[in-house]
Amino acid sequence: MKSSKINEYKNMSVEQLQKELKELKNELFKLRFQNSLNGLDNPKKITLVKKEIARVNTVITEKENN
Repeated sequence: MKSSKINEYKNMSVEQLQKELKELKNELFKLRFQNSLNGLDNPKKITLVKKEIARVNTVITEKENN
């Protein structure tokens, strides 16, 4: 699963990646807020979203350096 997501991100433009990053950060905010109010059924979801954010940031950095 991870490699397919990474390949998907590598095929996107920087603008699309930044849009995806904004959506992921918004999702992370909502998850943290929901977790603080009444807990989550799956708290590991926060960790997974953080890792996706890191993947997107990595691909953005790679594209900007090339």
